[in-house]
Amino acid sequence: MEEFIVKGGKKLRLGCTTGSCAAAAAKAAACLLLTGCPMEQATLVTPKGVRIALPVQTLQTAADSVTCAVEKDQSDDPDVTRGALITATVSRTGGSGVTIDGGEGVGRVTKPGLDQPVGAAAINSVPRQMILEGVEEIRALADSRCGLRVEISVPGGEALAKKTFNPRLGILGGISILGTTGIVEPMSQRALIETIRVELRQRREGGAEYVLLTPGNYGSDFIRDGLGLDPALAVQTSNFIGDALDLCGELGFRGALLVGHVGKLVKLAGGMLNTHSQYGDCRMELLAAHAAAAGLPPGRVAELLDCAACDDALRILKEEGVCEETLARVTGRAAFHLGQRAGEGLEVGAVLFSKAYGLLSQTSQAGELLKHFRG
Repeated sequence: MEEFIVKGGKKLRLGCTTGSCAAAAAKAAACLLLTGCPMEQATLVTPKGVRIALPVQTLQTAADSVTCAVEKDQSDDPDVTRGALITATVSRTGGSGVTIDGGEGVGRVTKPGLDQPVGAAAINSVPRQMILEGVEEIRALADSRCGLRVEISVPGGEALAKKTFNPRLGILGGISILGTTGIVEPMSQRALIETIRVELRQRREGGAEYVLLTPGNYGSDFIRDGLGLDPALAVQTSNFIGDALDLCGELGFRGALLVGHVGKLVKLAGGMLNTHSQYGDCRMELLAAHAAAAGLPPGRVAELLDCAACDDALRILKEEGVCEETLARVTGRAAFHLGQRAGEGLEVGAVLFSKAYGLLSQTSQAGELLKHFRG
């Protein structure tokens, strides 16, 4: 594609989803099978309304089947599927309709709550519709009523999937064929938030009324080593803490407990519910303000402001005997902002820790929320 967006002052090229690639490969394979005419490019109109033409490779031809492939577009999005070959084998069947399934390198759904039912190939509903529309267009062009089976495969997809959230979500054996718009926007936050939504929805449909949240692997480790809980109970939110709380409310959870490193969660005390550094790094300023209110001498406040890491700042607070009060103030403000975002329908609490000092503090509701995950 030669379409671009500008983010952070940089011109970034858009790409095509795995769903668009699968649909293009399937359309080309159906065309060669039913008309005998190969396609050098398969043209599609994506759900976003963008007309695209993707280069097609023909891999195998036989009397009753054709396999074509499209290489995942080299956009400026740092996705693990960049350069992967998305293949489609279209075969004649004895029926009259079109069936779609996954082959090598396409995952299978093993847990409820995903876009597809348990046992189905992880080819989401929008890509399935795109594949079907492309193949039906060719059937109409060829005036063919024969049944067709479309099998989507991704050579090496099982290895690629280990670098994604798929195993955690219960999609095993390969990657997912995804895309709601057909277009990949580089460094899009939407895909990450949708992944959080999927995992939360799985928990809710499994009967969970309370959920553990953590920004990442540090939190997962502390949940295991510091709280004695199974880290698999937690949904990883990355920096999207506010969005995760919105989703918890939307899905009807009664409560959410956030467990995170102080270097991340201290930002909550300043009302930063997206903790990515691109939105600001106010860690030391917040710690310094609350430490000053707790009685930290001005000279040491200045020293704290020069710290690069929260553990170093905590050292100063401990040396001056104001660590406990400072952290109580920080967690109090964090609780306020979390509560504001969660609203009245969702109980929310937070637990803060550091790798050097372990458990540091927790909000007033955290103890009660923890009980829902024990026993």
